[in-house]
Amino acid sequence: MVMVIAGADKGKSGKVLKVYPEKNRAIVEGRNLVKKHTKPNAQNTQGGIVEQEAPIHVSNLMVMEGKTPTKIGRRVNEKTGKIVRYSKKSGEEIK
Repeated sequence: MVMVIAGADKGKSGKVLKVYPEKNRAIVEGRNLVKKHTKPNAQNTQGGIVEQEAPIHVSNLMVMEGKTPTKIGRRVNEKTGKIVRYSKKSGEEIK
């Protein structure tokens, strides 16, 4: 779950559906809706205008911990020696 912190959907939250790491963007369920004009095809025999989610830059998203947004930090795990992400609000690891 993430919260949008900038743009038209500022303050609203949603579930991340897909991430594009090479473009630093993510698609959030029900947020950043755009209207797309479609031609008739096999799946949509009528065609017309369809609303769908567009990618949002990851700098405009903030991870949610429960119902509150939190910053993310990185630190070395003492047991495994690997770098892990953790919530700065609670100190717990994020998987």
